[in-house]
Amino acid sequence: MHLDMVGDSDEPGFGHRLPLLFNVVYCSRAATDVDAAAVDHIIATSRRNNPRWGITGMLVFGEGIFFQWLEGPRASIARLMELLRSDVRHGQIIMLSEVEESRERLFPQWDMELVEAEQIRVVLLDALEVDHEPHNAEALRAMLAGLDARLAAPGLPPSA
Repeated sequence: MHLDMVGDSDEPGFGHRLPLLFNVVYCSRAATDVDAAAVDHIIATSRRNNPRWGITGMLVFGEGIFFQWLEGPRASIARLMELLRSDVRHGQIIMLSEVEESRERLFPQWDMELVEAEQIRVVLLDALEVDHEPHNAEALRAMLAGLDARLAAPGLPPSA
């Protein structure tokens, strides 16, 4: 990790600053035709494009729901979020967190990593617990209800 000099201190940890990173955490409902091949294509495209934009992160996909953490320069993340909002594979995008801070990357080696989501319900419940925005909470509850319905009746399609 490259540290920029600030001031003229020679003490470790002093006179240096970490890069300013913007991070976004969101979840969205996947379109009905999103399958493992579509997710593999998303990951391959991300791994090709994200290094050029300075973006790292991880994607969790399970039961028809995307959950993603992105980090990088604010302009790059904003540009990517515009693309995601217009991507027909994503519906009902719920922004869970948007923070800009000086820190090291959480995923420095992950241009984009796919994390399997056997516990997607736990991820959504955790998001509901910390997100106090009424619209987001309502959308998260709707996703959980749909997920619970699919788990109760395994033959239902992912977007039911």
